[in-house]
Amino acid sequence: MENKILHINSISELHKAFGFEKPKHPLITLIDTEKLDVPASQIGTKVIADLYMIALKDKDCGIEYGRNHYDFAEGVMVFSAPKQVSTVEKEMKPGDIKGWMLYFHPDLIRNTHLSEVMNEYSFFNYDVVEALHLSDDEEKLINETVKNIQSEFTQRIDNHTQRVINSNLELLLNLCLRFYERQFNTRAAQNKDVYSIFERSLKDYFLSEKQLEYSMPSVDYFADKVNLSSHYFSDVLKKETGRSAKDHINDYVIELAKNQLLGTNKSVSEIAYDLGFNYPHYFTRLFKNKTGYTPSEYKHLN
Repeated sequence: MENKILHINSISELHKAFGFEKPKHPLITLIDTEKLDVPASQIGTKVIADLYMIALKDKDCGIEYGRNHYDFAEGVMVFSAPKQVSTVEKEMKPGDIKGWMLYFHPDLIRNTHLSEVMNEYSFFNYDVVEALHLSDDEEKLINETVKNIQSEFTQRIDNHTQRVINSNLELLLNLCLRFYERQFNTRAAQNKDVYSIFERSLKDYFLSEKQLEYSMPSVDYFADKVNLSSHYFSDVLKKETGRSAKDHINDYVIELAKNQLLGTNKSVSEIAYDLGFNYPHYFTRLFKNKTGYTPSEYKHLN
C-alpha cells in the first residue's frame, strides 16, 4: 500500500486527525499521549504539520521523525518545527504511552518577543537521537510550566491569555536551553571526541582535495561524520570552543588562503577555485569579512 501523506495546517485539524473533540484554544493544545489511538491502517502515514511540537514521553512512541526513530526507555523531550516530516511506524492503543505533546501554531507567537528569538532554540532542528534527557527535578519543573500553560488556555481565556501563554512558553523553552546546557556539560568527553573528529575530517577534506570536486565543505558533511544533526553538531562545537561549525570551517579556509596568497604567485581567482569556491567574489567577500582586507590588499600588505 502506498504511503499516505497527511498535511495538518491548524490545531483544529490536528484534533480531528487524532479523533479528539474541538480544541479549547485555536492556536495551542496539549495532547495526553495516553489517549492516543492509532490504528494499524495508519502505519506508514507521513505527517507534515504547520505547527511547533514539544513532547515529553516515557518510551518508544511509534513515530519516526525525519531519518531517526524515537526509541528511549526513559522520559525524554523531543522537539519539531513547522514543515518537518514525521512517520507513523506502528499501531498505538490508549494507555500505551505516558507523556504529553504540546503543539502551537506560529501565529500564537507572531509579532511577539518570542517570535524574534525562536532561532535561538536550535533544538527544534535536532534529530530525535539528540533528545533532551531530564533529571527528576528538571522533569518536575517542566511539567509544572506546561500545566500553567494548559491552565491558561483552558480556563482563563481573556485579554491577557495570549501574553501569559507566550511568557510561560518562553520560560519553558529557556528551561530546555538550560537543561541542554547541562546535558552538554555532562557529555563533555563525548563532545571533545566530536571536536577531534571534526578537526581531523576538516584537514583531511582539503589534504585530499575534495574541495576541487565537491566545492567548500558544508556543516552537514561533518555532522554526518559524527552521526549528528547539523544544528546539534554546531551547538556542541560552540559549547566546546565558543565558535560554530561554520565559523571553524571559514576560519580554516581563510588560513589556507593566507598561506596561498603569501606563498604562491597564484591569482586571487585561482586561489578561490583551489579552495572550493565556485565564484571568486564569494571568496573575496568572506576574506574581507574575516580579515578586514580584500585578498589583493592582504597580499600587498604582507
